[in-house]
This record gives sequence, C-alpha cells and structure tokens, in this order.
Amino acid sequence: MANSKKRRFYLTSALTNRCPRCREGKIFKTDNAYNFKENMLMHKECPVCGQPTEIEVGFYYGTGYVSYALAVALLVSTFVAWKVLIGMTFSINDNRIFYWMGTAFVLLFAAQPLIMRLSRSLWLSWFVKYDPDWESKPIKKPERVVKEQMNNW
Repeated sequence: MANSKKRRFYLTSALTNRCPRCREGKIFKTDNAYNFKENMLMHKECPVCGQPTEIEVGFYYGTGYVSYALAVALLVSTFVAWKVLIGMTFSINDNRIFYWMGTAFVLLFAAQPLIMRLSRSLWLSWFVKYDPDWESKPIKKPERVVKEQMNNW
C-alpha cells in the first residue's frame, strides 16, 4: 500500500515548526520569527489534523530549559569553530577571546527568536507522537485541560 503523501522526517518537521502528530500543519500563525508582535502566536490546534497545541495549563514553561540548552549548544559550537579557524590561545597578551565573546553574543541575540520557536516545537514533539494514520484515528483529549481555566493565570 503506497502512501501518496511525502513523509516528513522528525527533524525536518521540528525545524520547520510543523505539527508533531501529522507533520503537515504549521503550529505558528506566522512563518516570520522576526515579526515581534506575532512571532510566538500559535494556533490553538493544528490546522490540518486538529491536534491541540496547548496540552495543559502552563505547558510551555519547560521550553525555558530547551531554549537554554540550544543557546549553550550555539555558544559552544561557535567557540569550537572560532578556536579551529582562528586558533586562540589563552594568555594574558591574547585578547581574541573577547572578539569571540562579542561575536557569539551578538549571534545569540539575533538567533533568539528562532531558538524560542524551535524550543516550543521540540517541546511539543516530545509529548505528541507522530501518527502515520492520523486521518483515521481520533485525537486523544488532553487529560489535564479544564477549558474554563484556560488563560486564567
């Protein structure tokens, strides 16, 4: 039985901010991460499969840890690249480490909107699993969501 749809891989769907259940629908309302008024606005549910994006109240608090890990990974990778390309030495007479610090923090500041969106996409994908038969299976209702208490904090 051949599937006519192109199957997206996990990493591709997470990097492009797609729904983890169907890997087709976009979870953010806008594609531009640098539109600062709307960059974190998410659909309440996936426009394709209907998967809720807010599984429980305060669900996205954990993305702070993911965002921190991504920022550290970015800083470490820029340091390794700088060390390999420039060849810094750690001495009192060598101030090139400060050039790396300035460059890395400007890069981190510029990448922060992308990191925030990626951390939300990754966090959601760790709790909602991919379902290749999503069209024929109903969505499991989130067990800890009380609709009357949503947006009440």
